[in-house]
Amino acid sequence: MYYSDGVDLPLPDKHPFPRSKYRLLRERVERLARRLPILLAPGPDATREELLRVHTEAYVDAVFEGQLTEQQQRAIGFPWSEGFVQRSLRSTGSTLAAARWACDAASESNWAAHLAGGTHHAFADHGQGFCVFNDVAVAIRALQAAGVARRVLVLDCDVHQGNGTAKLFAGDDSVFTFSIHGRKNFPLKKEAGDLDIPLEDQTGDEEYLRLLTPGLERAWSAGPYDAVFYVAGADPFVDDRYGRMALSREGLRKRDRAVLAGCKRSGLPTVTVMGGGYARDVEAVADIYAATIEEAASLAAQ
Repeated sequence: MYYSDGVDLPLPDKHPFPRSKYRLLRERVERLARRLPILLAPGPDATREELLRVHTEAYVDAVFEGQLTEQQQRAIGFPWSEGFVQRSLRSTGSTLAAARWACDAASESNWAAHLAGGTHHAFADHGQGFCVFNDVAVAIRALQAAGVARRVLVLDCDVHQGNGTAKLFAGDDSVFTFSIHGRKNFPLKKEAGDLDIPLEDQTGDEEYLRLLTPGLERAWSAGPYDAVFYVAGADPFVDDRYGRMALSREGLRKRDRAVLAGCKRSGLPTVTVMGGGYARDVEAVADIYAATIEEAASLAAQ
């Protein structure tokens, strides 16, 4: 399990993005590692070459050189800084490292995670919604370029539709994108993925799980695949500021169990990334993320 919280992201006071959630998650996972077979490692930076498999040269250069316009920075939600660049590279590189570990036949397990990531609102030529580079897309293209995965499944359970990911792989049969998300929530303009399940505001545990199960079955039936990415998301939680859903912690754990049990049955290399989480109680966000990791590590150990 790779972490990327060692790079600070300078933000103004009262900024809504809870930076501390990743450090709090790592601390929880360190405790989980005392009883579960978890290896923790700092993630590397993504390289320019790796980014250019997904993002345009003009956009990558604008990020690197501090040439993003004010409008582009507002769409992303972060002001540009050297820390902004370093965090974006480290976060993307950590997901890529997890993907390579999961697909490496010499690894101790074909399961891996990044204790952040899931930046699914990033498009080829711009970012939005706290997403600069699309880490899952960069990792998928790297696996495909290396010839270790031809066809990949993305299971996105973040409360916000993975619009960037859907757009990047539109018309590309080598990637199947699944998203279960709030119908009326951000982003206002949804992109057509391979399988989208839009939910009404205040959807609770029972209805969510009732719709999730057949959706997962449809996604798996569209295989075969060579690898799977799970974008978890703590933001369907009832107390999330931006979620507009009503899932309990137990409901989220059941969601994780349903998704990850399918990954286990498939025997495929599996990469879990955290997605969004914006409850005012940042400890609750870290707890939900940690529960996802606990489910993944427990299943991987079986």
